[in-house]
Amino acid sequence: MISPLLPTYSRLPISFMRGDGVYLYDQNDKKYLDLYSGIGVNCLGHKHPALVSALKDQADKVWHVSNLFEIPGQTKLAECLVANSFADTVFFTNSGAESIELCIKMVRKHFHNKGESKHRIITMSNAFHGRTLAGIASSGQEKLTAGFEPLPDGFDVVPFADIAAVKTAITPQTAAIMVEPVQGEGGIRPLSTEDMKSLRAIANEHGLLLVFDEIQCGMGRTGKLFAHEWAGITPDILASAKGIGGGFPVGAVLATEHAASGMTAGTHGTTYGGNPLAMAVSNAVMDVLLSDGFLDGVQTSSALLFKALNNLAARFPKLINVVRGQGLMIGIQCPDIEPRRAMAALLDYGLVVAPAGDNIIRLLPPLVLNEKNIEEAVLALSSAFIDWSENGPPK
Repeated sequence: MISPLLPTYSRLPISFMRGDGVYLYDQNDKKYLDLYSGIGVNCLGHKHPALVSALKDQADKVWHVSNLFEIPGQTKLAECLVANSFADTVFFTNSGAESIELCIKMVRKHFHNKGESKHRIITMSNAFHGRTLAGIASSGQEKLTAGFEPLPDGFDVVPFADIAAVKTAITPQTAAIMVEPVQGEGGIRPLSTEDMKSLRAIANEHGLLLVFDEIQCGMGRTGKLFAHEWAGITPDILASAKGIGGGFPVGAVLATEHAASGMTAGTHGTTYGGNPLAMAVSNAVMDVLLSDGFLDGVQTSSALLFKALNNLAARFPKLINVVRGQGLMIGIQCPDIEPRRAMAALLDYGLVVAPAGDNIIRLLPPLVLNEKNIEEAVLALSSAFIDWSENGPPK
């Protein structure tokens, strides 16, 4: 008999009842260090005073109005994002999946308006672009697509970071290249600076649009507002979500005027996207992310955490193969440890982590993580790895 809640998740038997900063507390009031932040969503941790204040203040005014009317918070946030990015224009959504859908529509409409029959998008293997039909089709992953055929056409998947394969995949119907600067679900795998620059050059050479999915790796996660900034290049379109709302459901698509030229009145819409509550919280998030020294602090914490984790890997070479990632988006690759079992086992040590592809224990801690938190995290991880080295991997 099916449960009242559709059983699409294998949930762990634990409920988090409250959060405070980088910590979560379960139904028994046990304390956990949150190194996952809800898939990188709670970028400022739990119960951040600026976000709580913004939400309460807006809740006393107006929650929702239709996008047929002006919403001042949208204008403020769009102007902020434009001022601090490559973009000329922004559309607000409710999620990353919605942002990806708009990216795809924007690409197709751009070339349709130019009178060119280009619609195909090159993507990379093990990508994750959401769970809509177009999102799973663009990933090329059988574990996501099985049972949902026929899938939307229009995607050509090449091996990850294979620039030669990208060039080979280009046809007269190719419209865009869409990649994650740092793959998240696929195993915390950054594209190199050289690869990013090559993709920009290829797009320029062939008149393609370059689309970056920064849903997980953006909004300060790598120590810059957007991950692509490290490569010194810019996309034409960018999908954002997760951290941009700090825990409130918000997504966004940023684009140049050129890329967005086909998106005129009536070509896209949303009921809830960009509502006043969401905009109030997101504007507060941006105020914190862009405050003096905040992103520098993320880079400092990242360097400390990477150093500590690499030391841990040196202590347990039989269990840890490599530590990789960028900023506070880190993967610990353990070839002989099933990451979902590690996730469950680490709860006993007071840590909340997540699995990812390629046998990765994924860390996406709040960006407010400090040195003391890092010491606490590494101590708990060390205890776990001592146990696993003596008694075998978690069952």
